[in-house]
Amino acid sequence: MIDACRRASARTVTAVIPYFGYARADRKANGRESIAAKLVANMLEKSGVDRVLVLDLHSTQSVGYFDIPVDHVYGQTVILEYLQQKMADEGLQKDDLVVVSPDVGGVARARAFAKKLDDAPLAIVDKRRSGHNVAEVMNVIGDVDGKVAVLVDDMIDTAGTLAKAAQALKDNGATAVYGCATHPVFSPPAVERLGSGVFEEVVVTNSIPLASDKQFPQLTVLSVGHLIGDAIWRMHSDTSMTGMTASS
Repeated sequence: MIDACRRASARTVTAVIPYFGYARADRKANGRESIAAKLVANMLEKSGVDRVLVLDLHSTQSVGYFDIPVDHVYGQTVILEYLQQKMADEGLQKDDLVVVSPDVGGVARARAFAKKLDDAPLAIVDKRRSGHNVAEVMNVIGDVDGKVAVLVDDMIDTAGTLAKAAQALKDNGATAVYGCATHPVFSPPAVERLGSGVFEEVVVTNSIPLASDKQFPQLTVLSVGHLIGDAIWRMHSDTSMTGMTASS
Protein backbone atom coordinates (compact mmCIF):
# COMPACT_ATOMS: atom_id res chain seq x y z
CA MET A 1 0.00 0.00 0.00
CA ILE A 2 2.82 2.41 0.84
CA ASP A 3 4.63 1.62 -2.40
CA ALA A 4 1.39 2.03 -4.38
CA CYS A 5 0.83 5.45 -2.82
CA ARG A 6 4.38 6.51 -3.60
CA ARG A 7 4.09 5.35 -7.22
CA ALA A 8 0.83 7.31 -7.46
CA SER A 9 2.78 10.48 -6.53
CA ALA A 10 1.32 10.93 -3.04
CA ARG A 11 2.83 14.04 -1.45
CA THR A 12 3.13 12.40 1.98
CA VAL A 13 2.36 8.96 3.41
CA THR A 14 1.37 8.45 7.05
CA ALA A 15 1.20 4.92 8.46
CA VAL A 16 -1.60 4.59 11.01
CA ILE A 17 -0.83 1.53 13.17
CA PRO A 18 -3.35 0.93 15.98
CA TYR A 19 -1.44 -2.18 17.12
CA PHE A 20 2.31 -2.29 16.46
CA GLY A 21 2.66 -6.04 16.67
CA TYR A 22 6.44 -6.20 17.04
CA ALA A 23 6.68 -3.69 19.89
CA ARG A 24 7.55 -6.35 22.48
CA ALA A 25 10.66 -7.34 20.52
CA ASP A 26 12.32 -4.07 21.51
CA ARG A 27 15.54 -5.40 23.01
CA LYS A 28 17.91 -8.34 22.87
CA ALA A 29 17.25 -10.21 26.10
CA ASN A 30 18.99 -13.43 25.03
CA GLY A 31 21.48 -14.52 22.42
CA ARG A 32 20.36 -14.92 18.79
CA GLU A 33 17.25 -12.80 19.30
CA SER A 34 15.98 -10.30 16.77
CA ILE A 35 15.12 -6.71 17.70
CA ALA A 36 12.10 -6.90 15.43
CA ALA A 37 10.69 -3.53 16.50
CA LYS A 38 13.74 -1.79 15.02
CA LEU A 39 13.64 -3.98 11.91
CA VAL A 40 10.00 -3.13 11.19
CA ALA A 41 10.71 0.57 11.80
CA ASN A 42 13.48 0.38 9.19
CA MET A 43 11.19 -1.40 6.72
CA LEU A 44 8.49 1.26 7.09
CA GLU A 45 11.00 4.06 6.51
CA LYS A 46 12.62 2.37 3.52
CA SER A 47 9.22 1.77 1.94
CA GLY A 48 8.58 5.52 1.92
CA VAL A 49 6.56 6.40 5.04
CA ASP A 50 6.91 10.05 6.11
CA ARG A 51 5.17 9.82 9.47
CA VAL A 52 3.81 7.16 11.81
CA LEU A 53 0.82 7.19 14.16
CA VAL A 54 0.82 4.43 16.79
CA LEU A 55 -1.41 3.56 19.73
CA ASP A 56 -0.08 2.47 23.15
CA LEU A 57 3.33 1.01 22.35
CA HIS A 58 4.55 -1.73 24.67
CA SER A 59 7.49 0.50 25.60
CA THR A 60 7.93 4.10 24.54
CA GLN A 61 11.60 3.52 23.69
CA SER A 62 10.39 2.02 20.40
CA VAL A 63 9.65 5.56 19.21
CA GLY A 64 13.42 6.07 19.08
CA TYR A 65 13.78 3.29 16.50
CA PHE A 66 12.26 5.60 13.89
CA ASP A 67 14.15 8.44 12.20
CA ILE A 68 10.87 10.01 11.07
CA PRO A 69 8.17 11.76 13.14
CA VAL A 70 6.18 9.38 15.36
CA ASP A 71 2.96 10.35 17.12
CA HIS A 72 2.31 8.01 20.04
CA VAL A 73 -1.25 8.42 21.32
CA TYR A 74 -2.70 6.69 24.37
CA GLY A 75 -5.80 4.56 23.96
CA GLN A 76 -6.16 4.17 27.71
CA THR A 77 -7.77 7.62 27.68
CA VAL A 78 -10.90 5.88 26.36
CA ILE A 79 -10.75 3.30 29.16
CA LEU A 80 -10.30 6.05 31.75
CA GLU A 81 -13.40 7.87 30.55
CA TYR A 82 -15.38 4.63 30.74
CA LEU A 83 -14.22 3.86 34.29
CA GLN A 84 -14.84 7.41 35.50
CA GLN A 85 -18.42 7.19 34.24
CA LYS A 86 -18.80 3.76 35.86
CA MET A 87 -17.51 5.15 39.19
CA ALA A 88 -20.03 7.97 39.03
CA ASP A 89 -22.90 5.59 38.19
CA GLU A 90 -22.05 3.23 41.05
CA GLY A 91 -21.18 5.95 43.57
CA LEU A 92 -17.58 4.81 44.01
CA GLN A 93 -14.97 7.19 45.45
CA LYS A 94 -11.24 7.09 44.79
CA ASP A 95 -10.66 5.49 48.22
CA ASP A 96 -12.85 2.56 47.13
CA LEU A 97 -10.48 1.82 44.25
CA VAL A 98 -6.89 0.72 43.83
CA VAL A 99 -5.08 0.73 40.49
CA VAL A 100 -2.80 -2.30 40.18
CA SER A 101 0.20 -2.96 37.97
CA PRO A 102 0.39 -6.70 37.10
CA ASP A 103 4.19 -6.56 37.17
CA VAL A 104 7.05 -4.27 38.19
CA GLY A 105 7.69 -3.22 34.59
CA GLY A 106 4.23 -1.68 34.29
CA VAL A 107 4.43 0.56 37.38
CA ALA A 108 4.93 3.80 35.41
CA ARG A 109 1.89 3.01 33.24
CA ALA A 110 -0.26 2.16 36.28
CA ARG A 111 0.92 5.25 38.18
CA ALA A 112 -0.07 7.53 35.29
CA PHE A 113 -3.43 5.73 35.03
CA ALA A 114 -4.06 6.09 38.79
CA LYS A 115 -3.19 9.78 38.70
CA LYS A 116 -5.81 10.39 36.01
CA LEU A 117 -8.36 8.21 37.82
CA ASP A 118 -8.89 10.80 40.56
CA ASP A 119 -5.40 10.09 41.96
CA ALA A 120 -6.43 6.60 43.14
CA PRO A 121 -4.07 4.49 45.31
CA LEU A 122 -1.52 2.22 43.62
CA ALA A 123 -0.55 -1.42 44.19
CA ILE A 124 1.85 -3.80 42.45
CA VAL A 125 1.74 -7.54 41.86
CA ASP A 126 5.23 -9.04 42.09
CA LYS A 127 5.60 -11.95 39.68
CA ARG A 128 8.37 -14.22 38.50
CA ARG A 129 8.50 -15.90 35.10
CA SER A 130 9.57 -19.55 35.06
CA GLY A 131 9.40 -19.78 31.25
CA HIS A 132 8.27 -18.04 28.06
CA ASN A 133 4.64 -16.83 28.37
CA VAL A 134 4.42 -18.48 31.83
CA ALA A 135 3.83 -16.19 34.82
CA GLU A 136 3.91 -17.04 38.50
CA VAL A 137 2.46 -14.54 40.95
CA MET A 138 4.40 -14.17 44.19
CA ASN A 139 2.80 -11.42 46.29
CA VAL A 140 0.92 -8.13 46.32
CA ILE A 141 2.64 -4.87 47.29
CA GLY A 142 0.08 -2.37 48.58
CA ASP A 143 -3.32 -2.38 50.28
CA VAL A 144 -6.12 -3.99 48.26
CA ASP A 145 -8.26 -5.36 51.10
CA GLY A 146 -11.91 -4.35 50.71
CA LYS A 147 -11.26 -2.39 47.51
CA VAL A 148 -12.18 -2.64 43.86
CA ALA A 149 -8.95 -3.46 42.01
CA VAL A 150 -8.30 -2.14 38.51
CA LEU A 151 -5.54 -4.11 36.77
CA VAL A 152 -3.90 -2.05 34.03
CA ASP A 153 -1.71 -3.31 31.18
CA ASP A 154 -1.00 -2.30 27.59
CA MET A 155 -2.05 -5.65 26.11
CA ILE A 156 -3.50 -9.03 27.01
CA ASP A 157 -1.83 -11.95 25.25
CA THR A 158 -2.40 -15.36 26.87
CA ALA A 159 -3.76 -13.61 30.01
CA GLY A 160 -1.56 -15.74 32.25
CA THR A 161 -0.12 -12.67 34.00
CA LEU A 162 -3.46 -10.91 34.36
CA ALA A 163 -5.41 -13.97 35.55
CA LYS A 164 -2.88 -14.92 38.21
CA ALA A 165 -2.60 -11.30 39.33
CA ALA A 166 -6.40 -11.12 39.63
CA GLN A 167 -6.47 -14.28 41.74
CA ALA A 168 -3.72 -12.89 43.98
CA LEU A 169 -5.75 -9.72 44.47
CA LYS A 170 -8.85 -11.74 45.36
CA ASP A 171 -6.80 -13.78 47.83
CA ASN A 172 -5.66 -10.53 49.43
CA GLY A 173 -9.19 -9.25 49.98
CA ALA A 174 -10.13 -7.31 46.82
CA THR A 175 -13.93 -7.18 46.48
CA ALA A 176 -13.86 -7.11 42.68
CA VAL A 177 -11.22 -7.08 39.94
CA TYR A 178 -11.42 -5.22 36.63
CA GLY A 179 -8.90 -5.99 33.88
CA CYS A 180 -8.05 -3.12 31.53
CA ALA A 181 -5.81 -3.16 28.46
CA THR A 182 -5.65 -1.36 25.13
CA HIS A 183 -4.72 -4.31 22.89
CA PRO A 184 -6.73 -7.58 23.11
CA VAL A 185 -4.31 -10.04 21.48
CA PHE A 186 -6.12 -12.95 23.20
CA SER A 187 -3.85 -15.84 22.28
CA PRO A 188 -5.19 -19.20 23.55
CA PRO A 189 -6.13 -19.86 26.32
CA ALA A 190 -6.81 -16.17 27.10
CA VAL A 191 -10.60 -16.35 26.64
CA GLU A 192 -10.92 -19.28 29.08
CA ARG A 193 -8.78 -17.51 31.68
CA LEU A 194 -10.53 -14.17 31.38
CA GLY A 195 -13.99 -15.71 31.39
CA SER A 196 -13.33 -18.01 34.34
CA GLY A 197 -15.15 -15.72 36.79
CA VAL A 198 -12.20 -14.09 38.55
CA PHE A 199 -12.85 -10.80 36.70
CA GLU A 200 -15.89 -8.61 37.25
CA GLU A 201 -15.24 -7.06 33.83
CA VAL A 202 -12.48 -7.01 31.21
CA VAL A 203 -12.25 -3.68 29.37
CA VAL A 204 -10.30 -3.44 26.10
CA THR A 205 -10.36 -1.36 22.92
CA ASN A 206 -10.95 -2.33 19.30
CA SER A 207 -7.32 -1.72 18.28
CA ILE A 208 -7.40 -5.39 17.26
CA PRO A 209 -10.64 -6.75 15.71
CA LEU A 210 -12.02 -9.63 17.79
CA ALA A 211 -13.61 -12.67 16.21
CA SER A 212 -16.79 -14.13 17.70
CA ASP A 213 -14.87 -17.00 19.32
CA LYS A 214 -12.92 -14.45 21.38
CA GLN A 215 -16.01 -12.93 22.98
CA PHE A 216 -17.15 -13.75 26.54
CA PRO A 217 -19.77 -12.29 28.90
CA GLN A 218 -17.39 -10.16 31.01
CA LEU A 219 -15.83 -8.47 27.96
CA THR A 220 -16.41 -4.80 27.13
CA VAL A 221 -14.88 -3.43 23.91
CA LEU A 222 -14.49 0.34 23.57
CA SER A 223 -13.88 2.13 20.28
CA VAL A 224 -10.71 4.18 19.70
CA GLY A 225 -12.00 5.34 16.31
CA HIS A 226 -12.68 8.88 17.45
CA LEU A 227 -9.27 9.07 19.15
CA ILE A 228 -7.38 7.98 16.03
CA GLY A 229 -9.63 10.15 13.85
CA ASP A 230 -8.86 13.21 15.97
CA ALA A 231 -5.12 12.46 15.74
CA ILE A 232 -5.31 12.13 11.94
CA TRP A 233 -7.21 15.43 11.68
CA ARG A 234 -4.60 17.17 13.85
CA MET A 235 -1.75 15.84 11.71
CA HIS A 236 -3.50 16.83 8.48
CA SER A 237 -4.22 20.35 9.75
CA ASP A 238 -0.81 20.79 11.42
CA THR A 239 -2.50 21.21 14.80
CA SER A 240 -0.67 20.47 18.06
CA MET A 241 -0.85 16.90 19.31
CA THR A 242 -0.19 17.98 22.91
CA GLY A 243 -2.57 16.22 25.29
CA MET A 244 -3.06 13.21 23.01
CA THR A 245 0.59 12.17 23.29
CA ALA A 246 1.08 12.84 27.02
CA SER A 247 1.11 9.76 29.25
CA SER A 248 1.03 11.57 32.60
